Amino acid sequence: MADVVPLVVDSVTQLDAASRGRVACCGSHGAVYAAWYAARHGVAGLLLHDAGIGRDRAGVGGIFWLESRFVPAAAVAHESARIGDGADMLARGVLSNVNGPGSALGLKIGMKASVALDRLLAARLPAAEAPGGMDEARQVVSDSGPVQVVALDSNGLVGPEDTGRIIVTGSHGGLLGGRKASAVKADVLAAVYNDAGIGADRAGLSRLPALAERGIAAATVSAFSARIGDAMSSWEDGYISALNEAAEARGACIGLSTREFVAKMLESL
Repeated sequence: MADVVPLVVDSVTQLDAASRGRVACCGSHGAVYAAWYAARHGVAGLLLHDAGIGRDRAGVGGIFWLESRFVPAAAVAHESARIGDGADMLARGVLSNVNGPGSALGLKIGMKASVALDRLLAARLPAAEAPGGMDEARQVVSDSGPVQVVALDSNGLVGPEDTGRIIVTGSHGGLLGGRKASAVKADVLAAVYNDAGIGADRAGLSRLPALAERGIAAATVSAFSARIGDAMSSWEDGYISALNEAAEARGACIGLSTREFVAKMLESL
C-alpha cells in the first residue's frame, strides 16, 4: 500500500500530486529550494542528500526550513550514497543531519536511511501544508554578448528556450539515477553545476562526461564556494572545481571563477 512504503525518487522534481501524504526519499540536495518543492507536493516526511553541506551549510538548509513547518526530515551523508540516486540513498545512505521533528521520532545522525524511513512510515504522518511561493528562480545575468547567460536555481527549469544559451544552475552535477538523458533537457552551449562535495562514487560530477558526449561544455563549482540550490551564488561566488573536455577545449580550467569561466566560453565563439 502507498502509505506503508516510502516513495523513492532521484529528484524532488519527480514528485507530483500523488506524492501528497507520502514519506519520500529523494536524491536531490537538501537545500531550501528542494525542501520547498517537496513541501509544495505535500510530502509527510522527507530524506534528502546533504550535498557535501558546503557553503553556509546550504546542503542541509532545507531540512531545517522544514522544521519550522513541523515536517520531519533528515539528510544523508554525501560520502555514504550517490547524490541524484534515491535507490542508492535507500540502500547505502547514512544520516548526517536531522531536524527537530525528525529527532522527536527517533531519527539520529549515523542511522541508516532505510531505518529512518521505517520510523517515518510508522509515525503515520500528515501531509505537509502547502508553502507560499518562492522568489524568482530564473534570472538573465548577461544579455549583452552573443549568447544569453541565464541563472536557474534548478536544472529542472531548463527548457527548449535555453538551447544555445549558457546556463548557471544551483543544481548538483550528478546524473539522476545514472541516466545520461537527465543531464540537461536542452542543447545549451555551456552549463555550470555545483559539485555537491563530489561524494560517493564521484557522483557529484557525473553530468560532466555525459554532457561532453553531446558537445556541451560543462563545469562544477565547489560546494564550499557557492551555496547549492542558489544559482546567483554560483554566479557571484562560485569557483570551478571540475570541468569536462569540451570546456577545456574552450579555454577553461579549474580555479576560475564562474564569471571567468563564462567569459572563456564567450571568447571561444
